Amino acid sequence: MLTITKRFWISLIFSLPMLAEMILKPFGWMMPGGEWTMFALTTVVMVVAAGPFLKSAWASFKKHHSNMDTLVAIGTMTAYVYSIYAMATHQPVFFESAAFVTTFVLLGQVFEERMRNNASNAVEKLVNLQAKDAEVVRDGKVVKVPVSEIVVGDVIKVRPGEKIAVDGQIVEGSSTIDESMITGESMPVTKKAGDSVVGATVNGTGTFTFKASKVGGDTMLSQIVELVKKAQNSHAPIQGLTDKVSEIFVPLVLMIAILTFLVWYVFIGASVASSLIFAVSVVVIACPCALGLATPTALMVGTGRSARMGILIKNGEVLEAVNDVSTVIFDKTGTITVGKPQVTDIVGDSDKVLAVAASLEQSSEHPLATAILKKAQAAKVTVGDAKDFKAIEGKGVSATIAGKQSFVGNDKLLDDVTVSSEMKAKMAALQAEAKTVVFVGQGDQIIGLIAIQDAPKPTSKAAISALKAKGLKTVMLTGDNQAVAQAIADQVGIDQVVADVLPADKADQVKQFQQSGKVAFVGDGINDAPALSTADVGIAMGSGTDIAIESGGIVLVKNDLRDVSKALELSKKTFSRIKLNLFWAFVYNVLGIPVAAGVFYFIGLTLSPELAGLAMVLSSLSVVTSSVLLNRTKITASAEIA
Repeated sequence: MLTITKRFWISLIFSLPMLAEMILKPFGWMMPGGEWTMFALTTVVMVVAAGPFLKSAWASFKKHHSNMDTLVAIGTMTAYVYSIYAMATHQPVFFESAAFVTTFVLLGQVFEERMRNNASNAVEKLVNLQAKDAEVVRDGKVVKVPVSEIVVGDVIKVRPGEKIAVDGQIVEGSSTIDESMITGESMPVTKKAGDSVVGATVNGTGTFTFKASKVGGDTMLSQIVELVKKAQNSHAPIQGLTDKVSEIFVPLVLMIAILTFLVWYVFIGASVASSLIFAVSVVVIACPCALGLATPTALMVGTGRSARMGILIKNGEVLEAVNDVSTVIFDKTGTITVGKPQVTDIVGDSDKVLAVAASLEQSSEHPLATAILKKAQAAKVTVGDAKDFKAIEGKGVSATIAGKQSFVGNDKLLDDVTVSSEMKAKMAALQAEAKTVVFVGQGDQIIGLIAIQDAPKPTSKAAISALKAKGLKTVMLTGDNQAVAQAIADQVGIDQVVADVLPADKADQVKQFQQSGKVAFVGDGINDAPALSTADVGIAMGSGTDIAIESGGIVLVKNDLRDVSKALELSKKTFSRIKLNLFWAFVYNVLGIPVAAGVFYFIGLTLSPELAGLAMVLSSLSVVTSSVLLNRTKITASAEIA
């Protein structure tokens, strides 16, 4: 099957002799063979170049539908078939109309295809970033293998200046790594044993080995590529409206074309040829090519640009939802804060409190548990065995240690435990310092407190400020207690805090805010997945869990909270460009049809089929140009979203 570009060139080459005759005819030059040559040239154009239009139109007709190809097919076939009849009856022919219209339509599609390819450059550049091979340690020997043959668990050696083949974790050595393709930051990042590395990033000066954890389609790079591809091929809900309008528009245009012919031939008394020219012009000028380009071109350019900024917009539905967002809800830990809590204070017998807490938390992957275990290791505290371990969602854990029932958790565990006024005062003082307080107890006694702090990210305050400048309400939704959450909120400028929320209840809280308007939710953890899916716009941090990223409609690859504002702004501007494109496409058709029908004939304003085809192409090009200009639109963290 011939490509659109090849079909265009065939149509252009076979149309040029007829164009030459149109230009040179007043000077006495006639094409050799006259009408028979025109017939032969146009037949090639109709069979080779216009053939797919005719097939598409026929397939739609059999399904009782109409599409944009229907108008092109009817317009060109009417001109072609009538010209054959005119040849037989010695009347004027207009084969050139069929040839020129086909050429102009294909020209518009060539430009569309080129634009589509340009918009996909972001994807191609990402794919090209991947390493082609890697040195893998197998059977004690280092062997070079293609990236496609690397499996999870392989130990890979990386030398200075080489690209890291796949995602994994360093097991030996250290180096500085250029992660600009992921983070957008030009400064290299120091990595050592235990740190994660991402495929396609570039190693600096050191040599190290790492164990592959994600390969093939599971790597971050592959997932980014797939997300961008899906987004560029998706449809915004407004596209459905466009499709419905086209279903009505095409039959309406055909009725107007028939009516135009009848008025000119029956009532005005024009010749069949002249009447037919007006009718064909109506069909050609009404071809809603620009209408079909309005949404996909803007969508591709917008998502392509966002990908280059480290913002992945997964689908067109997100663009439309962003348009009416009035509230942005944030998870706290790992989103607003760094996500690496540290123990700052211990109240009570330090060694005993740490020993009990660490024994209970050694099987937990919670960030607070990690902080306690690190502190216990640093203090060289002996960690005992915990029996009958029991996790209580949203509250803490309990177990038997050395024959004593022990527990560690937040104040929700304290319903049946007496807490001294002194301990309560110390808890309140620590919470006022934006520290999370963990209770440690044995039996029915509180033996101590552990204060843990997770500081806000340096960029959080600026990110919140940018959103508030756009008139958006900001909310923090967290399982942490009210005092700590409020202290963090005050530091970064959050409008409202909803604290003490269990993971299972986050989605319900989002629904409550949705009663007042559309909501965007920003999160990174497994417990955020339901809220991300429930929100009108889910925004996942790139450092988050796989399920969180999958649940989000937008992914912030660079983990920079300031990109929330940029993502919302770019989404809104992309959607606004879609609406602008649709407006101009409709205006063009509405204004063009009366001119083509000959309403203004008596003041000398008319459109021949070939000129109507050219006008249609110009309309399509204007829509494509409008979409491409999205690349030049200024996006700033503090820009207005209105």
